[in-house]
Amino acid sequence: MNKLGIIISGIVKNNPTFVLLLGMCPTLGTTTSAVNGAGMGAATMAVLIMSNIVISLVKSIIPSKVRIPAYIVIIAAFVTIVELCMKAWLPDLYATLGVFIPLIVVNCIILGRAEGFAAKNGVVDSALDGVGIGLGFTLSLTLVGAVREVLGSGSVFGWRFIEGDGMLIFVLAPGAFLVLGYIMVMFNKLVAKTK
Repeated sequence: MNKLGIIISGIVKNNPTFVLLLGMCPTLGTTTSAVNGAGMGAATMAVLIMSNIVISLVKSIIPSKVRIPAYIVIIAAFVTIVELCMKAWLPDLYATLGVFIPLIVVNCIILGRAEGFAAKNGVVDSALDGVGIGLGFTLSLTLVGAVREVLGSGSVFGWRFIEGDGMLIFVLAPGAFLVLGYIMVMFNKLVAKTK
């Protein structure tokens, strides 16, 4: 697969949220607004890119018996770096996302790409896979958050364009399921038409 194809595949064909159905906990829990979705996606993408690069570099020196624990330690180190950076430079977003930032360590997207791609490919391809999957995750979380924010409060990215109250259900957990379900159906129909 060519370099651009790796990135496009992560956004469309292997989209973690709409196609692979991975990372549902942060998808449903953090997408009450577009900003939260974009922030969570960006944090996950940073961890994904950095951990893919390091795992691709050290894959041959890690014994197979401790492969998964070693990957988790590498991922946890990068999650800690991202968490501390967010705490220092984006304290409001960090406070909003709360426990979901440390939970990136056990996000199945990260470990799945480490095991399924970075451990079998070179550094450049692994970094590009991290970019593609990370962009796919970020775009999907931002889209779900934007739809929920528009329907729930009449605003997007904090810009209010509808006066009055929105539909409360879209700010609550059932709204996350509804929005995610409808967007998944539309996304997969559009992708199927382009094939």
